[in-house]
Order: sequence, then C-alpha cells, then structure tokens
Amino acid sequence: MTDVRFLTSDEISGLATPAEYVDAVREGYRDRGNGAPAEPRTKLVNADPPGMLTGYMAVLPSLGVMGGYTYSAGFGDVDAHFFLQLFDSESGQPLALLDGASLNPFKTGAAGAVGVDTLARPDASTLALVGSGAQAAGQLRGVSEVRDLETVNVYSPTKENREAFAAEFNDELDAAVAAVSSSDAAVEGADIVVTATNASEPVFDGDLLEPGAHVTAMGQYDEGKRELDTTTIERATYVPDLRARAFEDAGAFLYALEAGVVDEDHVHAELGEVVAGVESGRESAEDVTVFDSGGTGIETVAAAKMLYEKAVDAGLGQTISLSPASEALTGR
Repeated sequence: MTDVRFLTSDEISGLATPAEYVDAVREGYRDRGNGAPAEPRTKLVNADPPGMLTGYMAVLPSLGVMGGYTYSAGFGDVDAHFFLQLFDSESGQPLALLDGASLNPFKTGAAGAVGVDTLARPDASTLALVGSGAQAAGQLRGVSEVRDLETVNVYSPTKENREAFAAEFNDELDAAVAAVSSSDAAVEGADIVVTATNASEPVFDGDLLEPGAHVTAMGQYDEGKRELDTTTIERATYVPDLRARAFEDAGAFLYALEAGVVDEDHVHAELGEVVAGVESGRESAEDVTVFDSGGTGIETVAAAKMLYEKAVDAGLGQTISLSPASEALTGR
C-alpha cells in the first residue's frame, strides 16, 4: 500500500501566497522549456445532459513531480468539479490527491503573471483588465507580483460587478484601481492588457493597442471562441503556453490562421522556451506581445507540488492508501 495525502479545497485555500504560486509556475515552465513533456487538454463533450469532461497532464522532472488535472463542467448539476493527481516523477508513486477548485484562479493567475514577467516591458505600470470574476482576480493578483502597477482600469459588461471588483482591489493593492465604462477606455494607453472572460467574440479593438503593449488572454481555449481579434494576433509576437494547443483550441489564433492573416510560423515560441532562454521573447520596447494562456498541466502540477510540500510542513490533509498494481492486479 502507498500512503497518499488528500487535501481539501479548504485546506488548500490560503495555504500559499500569489508570489509563491508565481515562483512555482515559473519553474514549471522553465522545465517545459528544457524539454519536459506536457500535452494540451483533452476535452470530451456530452450532449445530454450538456457537459464537458476535461483533462491535461505534465511531467516535470526538474521539480520531481508529474500529474494531471481532471474536471467536469455542466452536466446535471450545472457546476464544475476538479481533481488533481500528483505523482513522484522518479518512483512513479502517487503523492497526493487535491481538490483542485480553490487553487484554480491562483495557478492560472500565476501562469498569466509568468507571461507578463517574461514578455511585458520591465517598466510596464498600467494594466487594462477585461473581466471581473474569480479568474480576473487571480490574474490581477499575479500581475501585481511581477510588475509595479500604478493604474488598473477594469471593464466588464455589468456595471455593478466591475465597480465592486474595482472597490475590492483598490483597497487590496497599492495601485489605483478604477472601473471604466468600456473595454476601449481600459485598453487605450495600457502597457498590459489582460482578458479573463468567457466571450465568444473579441473584447477589444487591436488597433487601440499602444506600441510596446503586452496582452495576456486566458479565456480562449475553445476553437469557436476568441477574446482577441485578428489585428491583435497579426500585430503581436505570439507566444502560447503550448505550441500544440495553439493549433487545437486557441480560438483567436485559429481564426486568424483561417482568415489568412497569419500562417503557422506566426507561433514565435512556447512560453517555457522563452522562460528557459531557449527562444527569444520581446526584442524591442515597441513590440506588441501576446501570451495565449489556455491552461495546461504545467502550471497545475507545479502549483500542486508547492502546495503539497507546504501541506506536509503544516501537517495538513489526511492519509489515504492506494494499492500498487503488483498488489491489486491479481486477476483472481
């Protein structure tokens, strides 16, 4: 039998700071840039009841772990449920099973932050944030760890939501956080633009991007949806989390590709390659850069390893026992 630590969402919540998530995820992408295996999500869609079962995996040898993230969304209860499995990458033995819900905005926000830290100008201080949900909050907290933000302009379609979001973060952050009445008002003059929406159509006009702006788009992991227009994709040094994912479900890139605005060579590099120094990122202060963050096992497994170690140190979680195949697969 193998002892495995089970961590609930409540135990994980508040266990690590946004900065710790960013550090962990950065090392995960560095490992990927040096050749660690990772694959885009597999998504199975069910018609009745409507729902989606999704999973993705990564092996991160330098971190000593590997694992996967599996979640359901929709179906009968119209909700989402997340399981995260963590294994030792040398022995193959399971280490932990995590309820992955509460960590989701933090690990995704950390991936966005690594994209900003890798591709945005070092002096970037003005952020446009399109979206005001949990993922937008994760992105803002992450970016705040890697850039000294002075101004944050937030837009989402519902006035009450964007104003409540701005008020919350105006108290939490040193930056001046304000709700604005349109995405155009947010994007104009911004050094960094982050989109965290479930939109099916572009949420801002790419012509409004200032020379030198960086864009992180984290809501486009469906081939039929896009947060960014073809102008943004065409203008940008385009860096996805995984090259293969860009051709599977990165809606904005696929739309631009089909429209003939870009070709396959427009994928400049994967984020991990830039983090590891294998490929270049921003080459001038005038470059427009895009990090297309659709979600991978890289940030998920890297974050899980960090949380597992902190939980062990804090004595959190309960032990469950799993049987290895040598014991369980008797066939009798």
